[in-house]
Amino acid sequence: MQPAEQPAQSIWETTSPPRPAAPALTEPAKSDIVVIGGGLTGLSAALHLARGGHQVTLLEGRMIGYGGSGRNNGQVIPILSAAEPDRIEREYGAVGSRFVHLLKNSADTLFNLIRSENIDCEANQTGWFQPAHSAAHMRLSQSRVTAWAKRGASATLLDRDQARELIGSPRWFGGMFNPTGGHINPLMFSRGLADVCEKAGVTIYENTPVQDVKRACQNWLVKTPDATIIAGAVLLATNAYTGALAARLAPKIRRSFVPITSWQMATEPLTDEQNASILPTNPAISDTRGDLHFFRKDAENRLITGSALMFKTNAHARLRKHIAKRLADTFPQLPDARFSHIWCGYVGITTDFFPRFHQLGPNYIGFTGYNGRGLALTIPLGIELAKALTGAGQDDLAIPLTTPRQIPFHAIGKRVAPVALAKYRYRDKRPPRL
Repeated sequence: MQPAEQPAQSIWETTSPPRPAAPALTEPAKSDIVVIGGGLTGLSAALHLARGGHQVTLLEGRMIGYGGSGRNNGQVIPILSAAEPDRIEREYGAVGSRFVHLLKNSADTLFNLIRSENIDCEANQTGWFQPAHSAAHMRLSQSRVTAWAKRGASATLLDRDQARELIGSPRWFGGMFNPTGGHINPLMFSRGLADVCEKAGVTIYENTPVQDVKRACQNWLVKTPDATIIAGAVLLATNAYTGALAARLAPKIRRSFVPITSWQMATEPLTDEQNASILPTNPAISDTRGDLHFFRKDAENRLITGSALMFKTNAHARLRKHIAKRLADTFPQLPDARFSHIWCGYVGITTDFFPRFHQLGPNYIGFTGYNGRGLALTIPLGIELAKALTGAGQDDLAIPLTTPRQIPFHAIGKRVAPVALAKYRYRDKRPPRL
């Protein structure tokens, strides 16, 4: 069981307007559909189910946006981290092709929802750029541009001069640019989407962790600390936090991915001169490394960046030193970055870096494993999961429904997974495999 507590307040908690807390569930209840988890995918599914005429109850173990949905970097990226479209289609056939189409349009789907619902979340659809960190990795960028352009995506290859102009740094060799991407304040978006859900008729309970889900005749019994709710259908939308608050909740799901701690950081606001030269058109950036270099600016012109760590000991001090040096090497105009916030959250990693969609029983579906690229996917996948819960068959879905595949020796894997960072750093120095 992973720890439920997360240290330090994020920049999003500091800068986002508060949302009045919903009550906890304290009395027995009934609902057509129960959604477990108040992250963005669960909220998206709840919204579309409610607008389809269903009675929907959403149970959140802490507060809306408490998990990865409210703690991530806020980059809206319309591709997966390591699962290429050719492989997805080869492994999953027709449903894989539909998933690739969903993925291609995922950023637009998210930003269109923000605009149509008038959600205030510092949304900037200013593009996402994946710069190549070596000359050899430009071949990877070219292959990705070719693969996505073949499927009608708005992907273009930028050369080294264009990359320098876009980023404000000479450290990269060009790369793939997708104008549909961008960035948001993810906690503001989570809270704003929860408000939209409530207006659509979704009943939300916070501080209501689900302890167990059991079948009873034709219904499901969803057990919480103080009450049980009877539901005709259930969506398990806890993703990387499955098991964090209750070890008995979906143990097969919990053992199908490895939770990795992702560290995020916010600098002090840039000066006007720095702001004009660093990310001048305000895109989101995450490069081709396995040990990812990533950054974007927030509404107050801070750089929001971060890093992975192999060990958590003295994490804040080590991160301040490590990332200050990285930023100074990347942006000479930022020689001594200071950080106002350092925080972390969990990312669910699967063995093949592809998300999992699980048929857990009759009218009981779950998912996990966004592999660090979940934000753009949350809204369209919520729509697909809503369809799956209301009777759509596999031929009508853009997600492959499977049974959970548990990772052998999962407990050991969780302990040694952070050491894989050394392997990624080694690979980053070598030409990529195409």
